Amino acid sequence: MHRPTKRLTRIFVCAAAVPVILVASGCSSDSGDGADKGSSKASASPSDTAAKVKAAAYDSLPQPCAAISKKTLDSLVPEAKSGKAGSSDDESVRGTCSWSSLDNKGVKGSQFRWLNASLMRFDSDAARGSGNKLAHAYFTKQVTDAQSADGAKSPKSEPVSGTGDEATAVTYELKKKEGTFKQQTVVARVENVVVTIDYNGAGLAGEKTPGADELVKDAAKAAKEAVAAVVAANGAGGSDTAGSASAKPSAKPSEKSSAKTSSKPSAKSSDEPSDKASSKS
Repeated sequence: MHRPTKRLTRIFVCAAAVPVILVASGCSSDSGDGADKGSSKASASPSDTAAKVKAAAYDSLPQPCAAISKKTLDSLVPEAKSGKAGSSDDESVRGTCSWSSLDNKGVKGSQFRWLNASLMRFDSDAARGSGNKLAHAYFTKQVTDAQSADGAKSPKSEPVSGTGDEATAVTYELKKKEGTFKQQTVVARVENVVVTIDYNGAGLAGEKTPGADELVKDAAKAAKEAVAAVVAANGAGGSDTAGSASAKPSAKPSEKSSAKTSSKPSAKSSDEPSDKASSKS
């Protein structure tokens, strides 16, 4: 008679334990949901990310053919009648202009000069970063491309002082059937704009080859003027202040969020000579 009683008691005890297990399981599930909610709140929203990107300093560019003074052009490309602008789908983002000069001395030979100014502006973008960051990356690429130009003989690089936030000159020689061409590329960045000056020269038909030191000084002068033109086009001081990295616009331009950052200008001037160093022929 006592055995059935013990058996029933054992069943009741086991049944009473079931709700305890269920309650414990339910608490564990709630605890997991709470942790997930907490981690989702900690993640930054897109609007928070956008707010952390510094607005681009400059929102316009000067006309590329007017970025270098007439006095400097008369010195660098004395026989050039005028500059030829390359085509651009957005002149506030990119622009180029080139000048070609041939001082023909007849049987005594000729002096050839070619100058190209390229301007590239970058807007800040929440996904890609600030305009300054994007411009710096493009600046670095331009310098690297110049250093690794096809056919470049003994390329040398040196910093250029007093020109924007950072500037580098790359010089080398190119041997062609017409003669030895001296190539200078000066790349400068001021805030979110990159200026690239390509300048080369050659003595043809027996004329003396120009000196690289003088040519690179001329190219650096053109780069400094182009940087000053960028600053002035955005309402700031002009050539007296643009030579230093501290040159800032007097009034902050309206903020933009869209990025217009094609890696190169869409097209270059149609009068680019066959002996331009970047043609790498």
